[in-house]
Amino acid sequence: MLTTLATVILASEEELAPLIAPPEVIAGVAALIFLMLGLVTFAYRDVANRHSNKTANKPNGHDAGH
Repeated sequence: MLTTLATVILASEEELAPLIAPPEVIAGVAALIFLMLGLVTFAYRDVANRHSNKTANKPNGHDAGH
């Protein structure tokens, strides 16, 4: 009984799940998404420093009043 079960398990073929696209296409889409996110990050890289003259003369808010 056990040898028959082992034989059936060893003889059975594992069926792979179908992919929506070939792996190269999936990798290309992922790379394109990362590239687009990088371009957005690059485009907004200086937003925090755009108005630095407004905050340059103010005291630091992390001194707890001392």
